[in-house]
Amino acid sequence: MDESGLDATVFAEEALLGVLLPFWQLVIGAVVLVVLVLSVGRLARRGRSRMTTALLVTAVVIAGLATIGVLLEG
Repeated sequence: MDESGLDATVFAEEALLGVLLPFWQLVIGAVVLVVLVLSVGRLARRGRSRMTTALLVTAVVIAGLATIGVLLEG
C-alpha cells in the first residue's frame, strides 16, 4: 500500500473525531448542568451560610480553572 492511503485513513479518523467531539461536549455539559441544578437546590435548603461558603468555593475553583486553562493554552 502506498503512503497516500495511510494519509487518507488519518484524515478520516480526524473527521470522525471532529464530528463526535461536539456531541460528547454536549453530553458532558448536560450532565454537569443536571448535577449543578440538583446541588444548588440542596444547598438552598440547607441555609444561607452554606450557600455563601459554596459560592466562594465555586468562585475560587472557576478562577483556578480559568488560570490553568490560560497557562496551558500557550
